[in-house]
Amino acid sequence: MDFTSIRRELHRYPELSGEEKETASRVEDILKTLEPTKIIRHVGGHGILAEYVFPGEGPTLLFRADMDAVAVEEPTDLCPYHSCHPGVAHKCGHDGHTATLLRFAKHLHEHPLPAGRVLLLFQPAEETGAGARAVLEDKVLEEYRIDKAFAYHNIPGSPLGEVLCRKGSFTCAVVSVAITLTGKTSHAAEPQNGINPGAATADIVREVLRWNNTDKTAEDYFLATLVEIRVGEEAYGVSAGEGVIRFTLRAKTDNVLHQHTRRLEELVASICEQTEGLQHSITHVEPFSANENDKACTDIIREAARQEGLAYTELSQPFSWGEDFGLFTNHYPGALFGLGAGENCPPLHSARYDFPDTLIETGAAMFYRMAVLSIQ
Repeated sequence: MDFTSIRRELHRYPELSGEEKETASRVEDILKTLEPTKIIRHVGGHGILAEYVFPGEGPTLLFRADMDAVAVEEPTDLCPYHSCHPGVAHKCGHDGHTATLLRFAKHLHEHPLPAGRVLLLFQPAEETGAGARAVLEDKVLEEYRIDKAFAYHNIPGSPLGEVLCRKGSFTCAVVSVAITLTGKTSHAAEPQNGINPGAATADIVREVLRWNNTDKTAEDYFLATLVEIRVGEEAYGVSAGEGVIRFTLRAKTDNVLHQHTRRLEELVASICEQTEGLQHSITHVEPFSANENDKACTDIIREAARQEGLAYTELSQPFSWGEDFGLFTNHYPGALFGLGAGENCPPLHSARYDFPDTLIETGAAMFYRMAVLSIQ
């Protein structure tokens, strides 16, 4: 079974978050040949859960891979297996993560563990932060007492195959917010007859950006990034009556992020009160919990890297991006680690990024070694 070919086949037919129907079907067809004890379909949407049960008593281990792609146009000259779906491509490497978990399944099929149970979760909708929540809300995992949970993400810019990890926060808590300010339009010559959100918009943006603490060594690290700001429209005779502000907010921990989201709500309400009649609403979208890596699980990852002869780097600070495996580390002892995708690998979500196929074997070997260490 050629897992590079499998990865490239997945790459050719990417599907966005929540639309992974054909990807799940391909995964299931391959899993059937690897004879898990059980396959459960439609987990959290199009997710697949494969269960391998071994003879002796032992822990239940969960390993997760994400399956969804992103809305990025892939150049047709990038590779011969380029995306067949316009405007959609695997630019985060989830095709490679999925192929890795399938390769791990082959290890388990050919070299069964002496004890315990391994659950392989092929998760939908990681990119939107909705997939892990949907899986947990499905309550399928409540049938098991999960002792440890693991996943990895490829990391462009780090040496190929290098293992990166740290205990505690590994990726930040992240949420996107949309603030809508609703007033009333009027003639531009008579703004006093309307309710213009312009001043309030400027005050909100200025104050939120003032909160930034970009020192990642600080426990109260916080970054608000202005994504969009819009007031009114291109109509010079009209005083604006509506405004929209969009931010992404991120912090090391869920607690610090929640403090700032509450602070934002209070700020918006206070500023809007200064303009009589100005209404507001705030919508939170695509939330990601921080990945809080359990110490015992990170110790297993470090030892697995040593036994596999892989370079290991203990990170001093978490990554600023979000990953929804954080919800699993909220529920179970677990850890997310990184595998270097190469110093010259283009960044995640960029048009010329492509997952390095050599990581399939590296990641699967790490997973198998971690499983062995977990049952000892």
